[in-house]
Amino acid sequence: MIYRSKAPLRIGLAGGGTDVSPYSDLYGGAILNITVSMSAHANIEIIEGNEIIIEAYDRNEIQRFPIANQLPIDGKLDLAKGVYNRIQKDYPFVPKALKIATFVDAPAGSGLGTSSTLVVAILGAFVEMLKLPLGDYDIAHYAYEIERKDLHLSGGKQDQYAATFGGVNFMEFYEDDKVIVNPLRIRTQYLHELENNLLLFYTDTSRESAKIIDEQTKNVTAKNQQSIDAMHKLKEQAQQMKVALLKGKLHEIGQILDYGFQQKRLMAQNISNDIIEKLYQTAIDAGATGGKISGAGGGGFMIFYCPGNTRYQVIEALKKCNGLIREYTFTKHGLQTWTVE
Repeated sequence: MIYRSKAPLRIGLAGGGTDVSPYSDLYGGAILNITVSMSAHANIEIIEGNEIIIEAYDRNEIQRFPIANQLPIDGKLDLAKGVYNRIQKDYPFVPKALKIATFVDAPAGSGLGTSSTLVVAILGAFVEMLKLPLGDYDIAHYAYEIERKDLHLSGGKQDQYAATFGGVNFMEFYEDDKVIVNPLRIRTQYLHELENNLLLFYTDTSRESAKIIDEQTKNVTAKNQQSIDAMHKLKEQAQQMKVALLKGKLHEIGQILDYGFQQKRLMAQNISNDIIEKLYQTAIDAGATGGKISGAGGGGFMIFYCPGNTRYQVIEALKKCNGLIREYTFTKHGLQTWTVE
């Protein structure tokens, strides 16, 4: 018996970073994101023998353990082990020989929410296997707790909710980990045009988001006004992006992205660097009207808004830089699970 799941990665369009505590607890956060046709995949297979096997196909990593209620957290494949341990704690089941196998369609540290989305996918496979009575909000919050509180990994809340719900969402974040997901009903033609004009470029570098997020957290705690003001403006940017998409004012998207890019750099050091600045200017010179770093910053994917037919000039210009264009489509569905007998 195999229990499968997949959850989509996301592009953050506006408000990035305002979902991170303590900012979201003190001031409230707002983010607009959209899921894309790249996913985190998880499979739980009941196998013969007396081992629990965990394998990440995309990372070429594998671990084997004797059957047990709890698996050691040792810095390797901890996301899968963290989910297993928490499920065994809250919904104990008789330990059995299992293989937990995963694959993510984008590199770790790429800025598309890979780690959190993978937690959602693994959790989804366990929900499918054990038939747990968990809804979308339950799964997203559960994934957040496993990653942030059990495994002590730095980050925000948007990725777990984007992966679970899917589609285009305006999300609000408040104290006590309260999250409200508002699915946006955007006209199909607006989404087609946005998808056509939004270029996804991989900088051929990954980054450890934790360091950037930890600095951002320290800046809020220390009342660094420049950093806090930048986050206020990014929250305002999320509202601007929501209005532009709902009203079809796509000509404003580039400027809204650029506004956010200028503010994002003020939140913490190392969000941008010489490579990112050069790529951004290259895209602007070729016709893009704005863009952003995806995720916490420092590397990974960047997105650029290319109105009219400028995407082709921007693609040609970026081809001369290190990195690659990644084709994608927007997706409507979040976490999906199923059983293979």
